[in-house]
This record gives sequence, structure tokens and C-alpha cells, in this order.
Amino acid sequence: MGDIASKVDKAFEASSLSELADAPVDALQGVSAGDAEHLKAAFNIKTVRDLGTNKYFLWAQAIAKLAE
Repeated sequence: MGDIASKVDKAFEASSLSELADAPVDALQGVSAGDAEHLKAAFNIKTVRDLGTNKYFLWAQAIAKLAE
């Protein structure tokens, strides 16, 4: 899980994928507590799983991929 560990804050590096999915979104490197609050307010995103399965983010990702 070395590659995933490099994408999360140090406190979460030893977490399993299941634990990471249920971790707060600010467990991701580069996402601050303030960013997490904005995501919660705008999209009710509280966890990494919420972020990864948010329909708007998935739609945007699909559009960007198709545009390539």
C-alpha cells in the first residue's frame, strides 16, 4: 500500500483501505480541515468514501476522461 500511503497524511499511512475510505476527507494530503468543511457544507462530503463516490465528482471525472 506504499503508493496509497503517499497520498494520505502521516497519521493515516498505516490504515487499511477500508479505514481510509471511512476516514475524514482531510486525511488526504493537501486537503485542509477548512477544505473539508467546505466540502461538507457544499456536498455533505464527510469521508474519503463520500468524496470518491460523489455523483458530481464522478460526472466531472467522466467528462474530463471523455474529453481526452
